[in-house]
Amino acid sequence: MRAPELAIEHLPERGRFQAVVEGQTCFCDYRFVGDVMQMTHTLVPPPLEGRGIAEQLVAAALRHARASGLKVNPLCSYVRVYMRRHPETQDLLA
Repeated sequence: MRAPELAIEHLPERGRFQAVVEGQTCFCDYRFVGDVMQMTHTLVPPPLEGRGIAEQLVAAALRHARASGLKVNPLCSYVRVYMRRHPETQDLLA
């Protein structure tokens, strides 16, 4: 079952993109080192896995990086896999 388009919230003060799905918080965290957005952790609670939620969160974070002129260092294994599967994101790599 695929998640419908999520209402993703950007919380820059926390370094987080998040969405609440069925009362549970799903998120993609980042921090900055200079003008490089280090994407550190993506979490979707187990009951919500397999619905494309992490994909939508990471895509939102990468759109933000592109719009802000930032480079990305994918420290999170999920983000690394996502970027490998989406060649159009390769130019964002730091």
